[in-house]
Amino acid sequence: MWQYHFIKLVSKLVCLLPYSVILLLGKWAGGLYYLLAKKQVNRALETIKECLGLDEVQARKIIYSMCQKLGKTFLEVLYIPNLNKENIQQFVKIEHPEYLHQALAKGRGVVALAAHISNWEWLGAALALNNFPLTSMVKRQPNEQHTRILTEYREMTGIETFLSGTNDIIAAARALKKGKVLGFIADQDAGPEGIFVPFLGKMASTPAGPAFFAKKFKAPIVPMFIVRCPEGGHKIIMQPAFYYEDTGNEAADMLAITAKMVKVTEDV
Repeated sequence: MWQYHFIKLVSKLVCLLPYSVILLLGKWAGGLYYLLAKKQVNRALETIKECLGLDEVQARKIIYSMCQKLGKTFLEVLYIPNLNKENIQQFVKIEHPEYLHQALAKGRGVVALAAHISNWEWLGAALALNNFPLTSMVKRQPNEQHTRILTEYREMTGIETFLSGTNDIIAAARALKKGKVLGFIADQDAGPEGIFVPFLGKMASTPAGPAFFAKKFKAPIVPMFIVRCPEGGHKIIMQPAFYYEDTGNEAADMLAITAKMVKVTEDV
């Protein structure tokens, strides 16, 4: 319990700071993480060299920049209580929101395809604060107190959350039937029960959830990713909707739609 209260205290202190100061502190904290997290840095180094074909100097430059941005993202998550409908446009711009509006107009709900790119927590917050009826399948954190805080902050912005691997899947189905957006951060390892498709040159176990819901409810899939802008803040990049194609061969169709979603993520 102490971790929950400690993080909430830090969050309150962060919320007192100007956003520009948060970015500077996050950049510094991320740089420190790069120096301390040798195991994670070495793993990233080998992966980038293998999958992207870059040399060690180029790979380390990317990893250092990534760590700095991760530090910014961490403090931005603690800053979420300061976000609201009046100020969200100052922090996050949405490109081509019409893609999501058009998909919602179909009346079948929308499967939102996202990934752990930039500040994915602000992706959901921005959509909800812009009055999109957002719900999300989320994975329980290893630390239950972290799960509690993230759930609290997500719901604070208007996101309805469902825990994957629980009976919440029924509530998620109901949300789609009501015409809401069901979001998936779909770039996590799904283990032996996942659908194996190529990702950056390797076979990767991919969650079947997005494909399952798109198939079950004939819901459009709208890719959406948030990226950090060099001048500060973020922008959400939305892409046109696509659909599960039923050829009568369910196994092949699930594989095809999952491969398509992974390719979209890979390109981004």
